[in-house]
Amino acid sequence: MPTLSAANSRLSIAVVGLFSSPQAIQGFDVDDSFTATAIDNAETRMGVDGRLSGGKVYVPYPMMIKLQATSPSVGMFDTWGTQEDAIGDVFIAEGSIFLPSIGRVYTLQNGFLTKKTPFPAVKKILQAVEYEVTWERIISTPTA
Repeated sequence: MPTLSAANSRLSIAVVGLFSSPQAIQGFDVDDSFTATAIDNAETRMGVDGRLSGGKVYVPYPMMIKLQATSPSVGMFDTWGTQEDAIGDVFIAEGSIFLPSIGRVYTLQNGFLTKKTPFPAVKKILQAVEYEVTWERIISTPTA
């Protein structure tokens, strides 16, 4: 029977030209590791006669990743962003999410680093840093 445990979840990202082998992302924030934004899967139009029509619309899949300031993976994202700044271009990423508790694997295709936090907010203790990677496609499959 599936459970709701997130403790055994894994996120890996490879960045072509920088990190060719998948990097295991570690050191997630408390209660908020990574999330995908809901997308508009179809566009609909209601005719004047009251009949609804719709069609498939391809849209990007934004994904937020929140890491503790002490996460070793912050260095990977910092390198990714710094190298893009240095060359004036972007790198393409591929990734995967493994959620054993529900028996699903999500394949992340053709991603770009679209938002980055330059440094953690300095408060009583250092706060989490956020990164957004926007994917062309996310494919869900059951695990064997």
